[in-house]
Amino acid sequence: MKMKQLYKYLFAAILILQLTACNNNTDAEQLFNETPTARLNQQKSELNDALLSSQYGWKAVYFTDNTVLGGYTHLFRFAEDGTVQMASDFDADTKTYKSEYAIQVGSTVSLTFTTKNRIHLLSDSDNYPIPALRAKGYLGDFQFLYYGQENGEIIFRTNRNNRELRFVKATAEDWLNLDQNLVMEQNVIGGEERPLFRLLETNDGTTVHKFDFSFTAATRFANSNSIESGYSVSYNMGVGYTPTGIIVSPAVEVGGQKLSDFTYNDADGSFTATGTGGVSAVIKYTTKPLVLTDDYKFLLPGQPLAWFGFFVDDYTIDSPANSPLFYAELEKVNAALPAGQSIASIQIYANHSIGTFIYYTFVGRNPLQHHVTVQEDAVGKKAILKHKSWNGNTTVATPAFLASIDKYFMDPEGLYVKAESFRLFYSDPVYTFTSASSPFRMTTWKLQ
Repeated sequence: MKMKQLYKYLFAAILILQLTACNNNTDAEQLFNETPTARLNQQKSELNDALLSSQYGWKAVYFTDNTVLGGYTHLFRFAEDGTVQMASDFDADTKTYKSEYAIQVGSTVSLTFTTKNRIHLLSDSDNYPIPALRAKGYLGDFQFLYYGQENGEIIFRTNRNNRELRFVKATAEDWLNLDQNLVMEQNVIGGEERPLFRLLETNDGTTVHKFDFSFTAATRFANSNSIESGYSVSYNMGVGYTPTGIIVSPAVEVGGQKLSDFTYNDADGSFTATGTGGVSAVIKYTTKPLVLTDDYKFLLPGQPLAWFGFFVDDYTIDSPANSPLFYAELEKVNAALPAGQSIASIQIYANHSIGTFIYYTFVGRNPLQHHVTVQEDAVGKKAILKHKSWNGNTTVATPAFLASIDKYFMDPEGLYVKAESFRLFYSDPVYTFTSASSPFRMTTWKLQ
């Protein structure tokens, strides 16, 4: 009797499960019976609704390739008629421009900016920031494949290299303050009054590590390598600007935390990202190189001939290592010269048959030689240049039009000389000369 009741209950349970499964199968069948075209059209409608839903439009910080380039902020306000208002911080022109867009359906749904606007500056192969990107441009795209939404953000992947790009809702302040990104750019580059040497300092809550830090404005890209023996960690990152600081990609990972938003402090020129539990990363200035080298010894008496040259008409003029003060001093020289004359090169010959001298050449006038003697600061690893003569004449004063720039080479505190790891298009080694007491730095080829 008990066994019969057990079978009865078991049969009833199976019947209920079958009926439930049938109901569920109806939903599943509807899902799987939906054609790919229907699903794509649904996604198209979903994306269209999202683009139009934000009162102030959308913002994207576009890192086209964060292994070589930084981020470019773009603002978009989409309209139902297929037009879009767009602005960016690609350059000093932060005005808003109108163009057209389309939501296109192919193998997937994509947002395409169909007529030219600010975002196309990143995809123009003829518009490139450095010689290494010749015929490649800024590696950007103007077609973005739709991958859904998350936490109020629209997720895309770029058609060109399949990198994720997220649109976040813009604010009225984003549009109003976009030009402040370019003000921040100058803070990242550093003013004439700031020291030339920077470091990245990380703190995981217990241990502090230091890295050198160099930034290239043309690419918005920074390199940072550990200066500690046995600690071979590097952070190479693209930099995007905000009105209050910078965003970096990839993030700086410290103590298992990813730090990407750095806030600027105008008092000391530092940028700080803060995590939890004492974790932080700070980009800050220092008054001397983090690593001192013996490269200055090329200038010392008794060494073989060494020849270094900076030239206005070649790649040394565009070196990211040249300081703003150096450029300002070049302009001073040209402003002081008569019309039709300008400075052409600054060359340093060490241990030449006629001595050691700085060789200034010009367009429209004869060259000048500033003969010097060289003393060594072995502790500070610097070379100190002392005036000897101009063109061999010990009684001639420094020419007035060269007095300002020449004094930095005669810095009583000396010059740091460094063989740089980068190249300027050619394979020739690159050396920099930096005043020890001021933010003056010149880039040269080592020609012999």
